[in-house]
Amino acid sequence: MGILFSRIQHALQGFYGIEARILILGLDGAGKTALLYRLKRNETPVTFPTVGFNVETLQPMDNITFAMWDVNGQPKYRPLWRHYHADTDGIVFVVDSVDSSRFEEARYELETLLCYASLLDGVPLVLLANKQDLPGACPPQQMAEEMGLRKLRGNPWHAQGCCAMSGEGIPEAMTKLSEMVKQYRDARGT
Repeated sequence: MGILFSRIQHALQGFYGIEARILILGLDGAGKTALLYRLKRNETPVTFPTVGFNVETLQPMDNITFAMWDVNGQPKYRPLWRHYHADTDGIVFVVDSVDSSRFEEARYELETLLCYASLLDGVPLVLLANKQDLPGACPPQQMAEEMGLRKLRGNPWHAQGCCAMSGEGIPEAMTKLSEMVKQYRDARGT
């Protein structure tokens, strides 16, 4: 299935026998569904606005399960995100790195999400600065600043640039996510 699939396999190889629940969140149009289907099928996806949520199980190797929940990012559905928090092992927050007019809105939603400390305290976060292939894309470390991650306490985080359409940057993000989730689960004793 190509280099992308093998790199994702390598990233998740430490998860033998572990089932990890990952939320994919972000504003509408950020590329969450494209990311999910790039991971699942290793193909350039044709996506439509998500109605409700999409769930895909990624099993790139025997005894490894990554349950990825792609939840609708339209404004009227964002208050429902809190209903998906239970038993979450990691969060992938996707931001359209070209649409600077929505950075403040994305930051607000991320801060609101992380206010649910009782459900998300210590849960690792990967910020994906998507659409890095487009002119004017905000670099991942600057995106981390825009989203206020440097001030974040209680949740380990990693910022990664990517292109959900081509798969660029996704294996690196999944490698870091798998490392952080493993540490999180070890700390919880699960």
